[in-house]
This record gives sequence, C-alpha cells and structure tokens, in this order.
Amino acid sequence: MQAFPHHYTVTASGKPQGEIELTEPRLESIISAAPAEFDGPGDRWSPETLLVASIADCFVLTFRAVAQASKLSWISLSCTVEGTLDRVDRITRFTDFLVRVALVVPPDVGEDRARKLLEKSERGCLVTNSLSGSTSLEASVSVQQPS
Repeated sequence: MQAFPHHYTVTASGKPQGEIELTEPRLESIISAAPAEFDGPGDRWSPETLLVASIADCFVLTFRAVAQASKLSWISLSCTVEGTLDRVDRITRFTDFLVRVALVVPPDVGEDRARKLLEKSERGCLVTNSLSGSTSLEASVSVQQPS
C-alpha cells in the first residue's frame, strides 16, 4: 500500500440535459444520470447508486484484506447495501445504510471467527467511516458442505 494521503480525482462532464460522463485517466468512463426518484430515466448509475455501491464494494475489499491478514479461508461473499435517503431538518441526505452480507466458508472454518472478521470489516470500511449516516450490519455465515 502507498503511504497516506491518497488522492483521487474524477471529472464529471455534462450539458443542461441528459447524461453525465464520469472520467478518470486510468479507468473506463461511466455514464450516469439522475435516478428515477429525482425524475431521471432510472436506467443509469446515479450519484445515489454509486454512493451505495461504493459501500458494498468497500466492504468486500476490506473483508478480503482482513481475511487475508487473518488467514481466513473463504469461498464467496455477497454484500447488498440499502441506503435510505431522507429529508432531515430541510436537508436531503442519506440517513442510514443497511449492509447485508452472506459469507460462505469451507467446513473447517468456524462461523464465530468468520462473523467476527465480518464485523471487523464493517468497522474498517473507509467509505462508511467517511459518511455521516449510521451503518448497520446483518451478517450470515454458511459453511459449504462437502460434495
């Protein structure tokens, strides 16, 4: 890992109507638009869906690092995040995020240890640590049965 601080720069380009193009020199561009909830087409990534996606992505990447450092063997992880956007004190903002994860581990891995590492990953996710909305974790761990 590189020394801190890290810097990330993304450019958003758009016109009075239509889609927005998000670019970063080393990455493929992403086309975004307002979500259906804000009278957009609802068929593109939006700032809202990108924010919620970044939580899910960060959780999986954080768990990957935590599991590797802890020498935890695992098979798959699914992370679904539900973000709640609300109006509080006349300010529209995300108020909370529910992070639902389902982890599959091999038979020789203890469920309690796996759950503790999921909880550690939630605490270590830099995206949720950067947000003001509360975060809740619902975790399930299942042991893959030998075939």
